Amino acid sequence: MTDDLATDVFEEHRPLLMAVAYRMLGRVADAEDVVQDAWLRWYGADRAQVREPRAYLVRVTTRLAIDRLRQVQSRGEAYVGPWLPEPYLTEFAGTAPDSADRAELADTVSLAVLVVLESLSPLERAVFVLREAFDYPYAEIAALLDRAEPAVRQLAGRARRHVAERRPRYEADPVRRRDLTERFLAAAAGGDLAGLLSLLAPDVRLVADSGGKAKAPLRVLHTADKVGRFLVGVARTVADLSFRPVQVNGGPALLILSDGKPSTLFQVDIADGRITTVYLVRNPDKLRHLADG
Repeated sequence: MTDDLATDVFEEHRPLLMAVAYRMLGRVADAEDVVQDAWLRWYGADRAQVREPRAYLVRVTTRLAIDRLRQVQSRGEAYVGPWLPEPYLTEFAGTAPDSADRAELADTVSLAVLVVLESLSPLERAVFVLREAFDYPYAEIAALLDRAEPAVRQLAGRARRHVAERRPRYEADPVRRRDLTERFLAAAAGGDLAGLLSLLAPDVRLVADSGGKAKAPLRVLHTADKVGRFLVGVARTVADLSFRPVQVNGGPALLILSDGKPSTLFQVDIADGRITTVYLVRNPDKLRHLADG
């Protein structure tokens, strides 16, 4: 295989590799680093011995992501306030051939699921991602991870139960989410507390990620009254903002810009026609890559 052909093969699989790495890590920069490392491994490999480039590249990427995740966990760095994954502009071209597959991929990359995945072990997370997001057979996952198939099935079952027990209930319908997101923003920006309360579930949560680098609640806010009053209060203190609809983590969101730079990302989860969770990302390190999105 020539170098030019090797480059073409890698670029063909890059969207898939990025999708795997991001779900493993929840951090765009780390996922990009892992994919770049996978490229270097691929370029330096004896490609004549590689019968299935896709399987080889997914195996390398998964193992690199496991190593990176173990490094992150071993550092045990304290994070200021609630943690959310780094918002990821999602396009499923090259990874999902039809709408049903795209819906499954969107679910496995949602903020709600990725927050839960943070509590899995690296191996559990790898098995969950490969099985639930990309429908890899257990035997193939076992080969990728150099584990026995029964052990992989145990890891998958444990991870699946863990996620099912901890993930909040929400509807993935993008049309309904987009409609509620737009109505939510209009009510918040207009200081319409009554309008906001009509959209929020009584037990709604607001999860704000600032990393201590921007103003945001350092604890999760609970109940419609507290969340609504907080948002109305914020709306009264901001001006000269612009808004851009974006597609992140498999669903519609709104990016708020101040002086043309990303300032805040809003995304909501809904259930039974009401907003159940408001995600607010304000950490500038997590928004920088959205500037040209």
